[in-house]
Amino acid sequence: MAVATRTVGNSHSHVEMLIPCVQEMLSATGASLPDVERICIGVGPGPFTGLRVGIATAVTLGQVLDVPLHGVCTLDVIAAQWMATGGAPQEFVIASDARRKELYWARYSDGRRAGEPQVTDPARLPHEPVAGPGVDVYPELLGERRPADAPCSVDAGFMAANWQSIPDAGLAPLYLRKPDAELPSARKSALNGRHRRMRPARHAVEQAGRPTTIRQATK
Repeated sequence: MAVATRTVGNSHSHVEMLIPCVQEMLSATGASLPDVERICIGVGPGPFTGLRVGIATAVTLGQVLDVPLHGVCTLDVIAAQWMATGGAPQEFVIASDARRKELYWARYSDGRRAGEPQVTDPARLPHEPVAGPGVDVYPELLGERRPADAPCSVDAGFMAANWQSIPDAGLAPLYLRKPDAELPSARKSALNGRHRRMRPARHAVEQAGRPTTIRQATK
């Protein structure tokens, strides 16, 4: 089995760089797209844009090439990497950067995820050994809890080579947050407020149109 990994530092060029990177890696191993037999894709947790681009690309390639897809939680991949070293503790946490002063994280017992991934303030992580890229974001809080052999990032080559041992997470993206932009639940009519503002003027007109009775005082 040939394994090739490529890391792209610019996180704002997903669309432009993803397919060229795939083609370059295949070329480096002497293969091409028609040689692909299966696609393994990380479904998060992560930011909206990156997940949308990655999953949409994987699904499109899967349909074009007529190959099966296997979605995995990226936190599970890092946990599997640590378990593969033989040095992972029985209980541990995997954390990654969620921005907005928060972390994505999940707790593991004997290499198996205990519950669903979370997104919280870093201070709310369980007090157990921690691995993953989230540690580097908050080294003053988590640095002392990362053992020397703990993985610091996702290894895509490991994921590709060991996809069968990583639980299938489906293809639905794990956003864990509500989108920043949402459609309004109901449209507000500008006429309602306008009618309220016009009532005093309308009342004055109606009053002006009414006949006025003038009584003359008798001496």
